[in-house]
Amino acid sequence: MLKKILISLIIVVLVAAAALYALARPDRLDAEQIAAEGSGEATRGERLFWAGGCVSCHAPSKAKGEERLKLAGGDPLPTRFGTFHAPNISPDEEDGIGRWSLADFADALQRGVDPEGRHLYPAFPYTSYVRMTKQDVADLWAFLKTLPPVKGVAPANELDFPFNIRPALGLWKLVFLGDGSPAIDLPQDAPEVARAGQYLVEGPGHCGECHTPRSFWGAGGLQTDQWLAGAPNPEGKGNVPNITPSKAGIGSWSAEDIAYYLESGFTPDFDSVGGSMVEVQENIAKLPASDREAIAAYLKAVPPGGGE
Repeated sequence: MLKKILISLIIVVLVAAAALYALARPDRLDAEQIAAEGSGEATRGERLFWAGGCVSCHAPSKAKGEERLKLAGGDPLPTRFGTFHAPNISPDEEDGIGRWSLADFADALQRGVDPEGRHLYPAFPYTSYVRMTKQDVADLWAFLKTLPPVKGVAPANELDFPFNIRPALGLWKLVFLGDGSPAIDLPQDAPEVARAGQYLVEGPGHCGECHTPRSFWGAGGLQTDQWLAGAPNPEGKGNVPNITPSKAGIGSWSAEDIAYYLESGFTPDFDSVGGSMVEVQENIAKLPASDREAIAAYLKAVPPGGGE
């Protein structure tokens, strides 16, 4: 009798393990979700490159000028879960992503899966990039291929247990990756320009990844009921500010104030941008003025959070 019980328990454990393995397997994009190979245009992709802030993680923070386009991996990113190291995404064929296809790139960008079938950590904001159109993904890929190839492999991530169990990310994605839907519903009377800004902020700009708190002690998905209402700094020091139109946020700023801040780095109070936002602002300053105006209109249209 005891032998039968043990055998039954072993079978149950094996079935459960097989089910978890199947659920946690990397999920790639379907062919129709990927633009045709070679269909991207680098001139359009440059705009997505700056909107996405690629240099902020993949180039050294002190790089200037053309050195910012050498994406061999940036400064270490210390967090409560351990230290992340952004990889080399230059078009070097040995150390970078020069041998990748557009499908490889799209899977990494929107599914968090590398060509070897390994889950990527959501320190890479694919939970936002999943909202990008397939044409924008192709355009961004075309631009990245124009950048200089750089030698060098980034160090491995240094993560604490259990966050170093990479296959578990498959289960995390089942809950938190999302399907590309907008993070929030804008009011019916929101101007059309705000809807253009929604795409930039929620998709390539991935602003919510830092400005929105997360569930499960910072290890879960974004709490969209507190969208852009401020969050603990993922690097562990202080807080990322509230950028909603509330008193606790930037409610006193006009859309023109926001657009000017994104262009110049100066606030309405004649203060200047600081901290990790410096690079973000410098990136957004490279966008067309119409994009900054759209972002500003969106930030004025989102629900106020953190106190009226």
